[in-house]
Amino acid sequence: MDEEILHDVLEANRRLPREGLVSLTWGNVSGRDPKSGLVAIKPSGVSYDELQIDSLIVLDLSGAIVSGTLRPSSDTETHLELYRRFAGVNGIVHTHSPRATALCQLGLELPVLGTTHADHFDGTVPLARELTAQEIEAGYELFTGKAIADCFELSGVDPVRIPAVLQRYHAPFAWGRSVRAAMDNAVALEVCADMALAMLAAGRPLEPIPTHITRKHQDRKHGPNQTYGQTAKRSATGG
Repeated sequence: MDEEILHDVLEANRRLPREGLVSLTWGNVSGRDPKSGLVAIKPSGVSYDELQIDSLIVLDLSGAIVSGTLRPSSDTETHLELYRRFAGVNGIVHTHSPRATALCQLGLELPVLGTTHADHFDGTVPLARELTAQEIEAGYELFTGKAIADCFELSGVDPVRIPAVLQRYHAPFAWGRSVRAAMDNAVALEVCADMALAMLAAGRPLEPIPTHITRKHQDRKHGPNQTYGQTAKRSATGG
C-alpha cells in the first residue's frame, strides 16, 4: 500500500470533525491504491484524534485483511462495493453531516442550484433508494453499496462527474479520483445541502440553474482547457 495514500487517509479521517462533517465517530474515509488495488480504511469506533497510521486497516477488494489488527469500519463493505463498481474512484468519504443527512431523511435529491454546486458536481446529486428488509437481513452494508452503484448505473450518471450520493433514510457518501478530492467533495456537498435547506426555509423551490452556467463552471475547473488553479492552462490574456 502506497505510504502517501495511507497518510492521506489518516489526515482525511482526522479532518472530518474539523470540517463539522461528523459527531462522535459517525463517519469514515477510505483510499484505494490504484497500483495494488488495496484499500485503507478507518477502524470501527476509534476516535479521530486517536488515529495513527498503524490504526488503519488495509484490505483487498474481496475484504480480506492484508494489514492491521483492529476491526475495520462497519461501512467497509459499502466502500469495497463502490470501488469494485466505480472505475476511477480512489477515495470515499461517508459522513452523517447534518444538512446532507437531512436531505436523505427528507427524500430529496440535490439539484444544481448555483455555481458552488456546479464547481464540484456536474448535475443533480441523486437520491439512492432505501434498502428492503431482505437486503438489510442479507447484508446491510453490502447492499447499501449495491443500491448506490445501481442508482448511477441505471440512470446512466457518471459517478466521476457527480461524485456524491444521498442515501435514503441513511446519510451521504462522496468520492473522488483521490482521497483529497473525495474529502473536498464531501465538504462541498454539505455546504450545498445547507444552501438548499435555506432556500426551502425561505419558501423557494429547488430549481436548477441554466445548464450553460453549470457547463462553464465544470469546464473551467475540470475540463481539458481548465483555467482554475496554478496548473491550469493560461489563456492568451492571462487568468
